[in-house]
Amino acid sequence: MGTPQGAVISPLLANVYLHYVFDLWVQWWRTKFATGDVIAVRYADDFIVGFQYRREAERFLQELQERFHKFGLALHPDKTRLIEFGRFAARDRQQRDQGKPETFDFLGFTHLCGRSRKTKRFHVWRKTVTKRLRAKLQAVKQSLLRQRHKSIPEQGAWLHGVVQGYFNYHAVPGNWAALDAFRTQVLRHWRHALRRRGQRSRLPWARFGKLTDLWIPKPRILHPYPDARFRAKHPK
Repeated sequence: MGTPQGAVISPLLANVYLHYVFDLWVQWWRTKFATGDVIAVRYADDFIVGFQYRREAERFLQELQERFHKFGLALHPDKTRLIEFGRFAARDRQQRDQGKPETFDFLGFTHLCGRSRKTKRFHVWRKTVTKRLRAKLQAVKQSLLRQRHKSIPEQGAWLHGVVQGYFNYHAVPGNWAALDAFRTQVLRHWRHALRRRGQRSRLPWARFGKLTDLWIPKPRILHPYPDARFRAKHPK
């Protein structure tokens, strides 16, 4: 019964099963009960549903729990919550003296309500989840220590793939600081591993800097804002 956590088959089964349990039901619920906008985003068994009106969000949550119960499923109690989020959340919460809008984590990013520095327009800012960033750096550190006996070109080529792969996913607008922090910490771990290769522990930063410039890509934003990507695929 069930599938192993993290197994390859897990997202496939989640997509097949939840297509009927969740996707089609959400579409039916939206057309039958909703009077405001309802937006649902799902990836495997992780999903977020946005509502224009709080009363509809509360009703949906209750009926979704009942829907899942019929199929022997349950919402994760630590990951399921109702929050106020969006372009008016900061204004409305300030009027009620409730502080800043809450944030939520989804697909490796912490999502925050914010505004553009230039235009002051509302934006959903996405920043790498701190816990995942630390876990990834710890994994890179351990891998470097295990393969510190390899040649510098081999290590450099491997690190290039690791850093570039990390950037390919996380290089979204507003997340440059996390990208720079990831690269900086990777360089520290690499230098530490190289200094432990033998008796001679000295590795001047001038020499090490040439290696980093040769092998480790520098952070840059690779993805557009979500609304720009949506317009490219669905022009009006």
